[in-house]
Amino acid sequence: MHRRKIVTPNGPSAIGPYSQAIAAGGMVFVSGQIPLDPATGTMVQGSVSEQTERVLRNVAAILEAAGASMAQVVKTTVYLSNLDDFEEMNRVYARHFPADDPPARATVQVSRLPKGASLEIDAIALS
Repeated sequence: MHRRKIVTPNGPSAIGPYSQAIAAGGMVFVSGQIPLDPATGTMVQGSVSEQTERVLRNVAAILEAAGASMAQVVKTTVYLSNLDDFEEMNRVYARHFPADDPPARATVQVSRLPKGASLEIDAIALS
């Protein structure tokens, strides 16, 4: 099976020993994204809405580099440091996916995320 590393300056650089995404077997596996501004490498401050928007823009940029789009996402996992932020995150999340055909999703609360982020989202898409 062919495996291809996805790299784009339009998404944050990896902050550890992982790839932004891997394309393999007709799928794109996007690593968990936190609200890092790809231009500066700094964390987006502000509301959970603003942070969710940045995270999903990062996911979209990485998918685009792989030749895919948000419409091709089949599964996401949302990691929240506070599950009380679910509704605010969900309002922004819903704008990025087709209302009539959104991807499968799991959302969990975690005790801590890299760089003190409020949320992290990973995605699997068709390529």
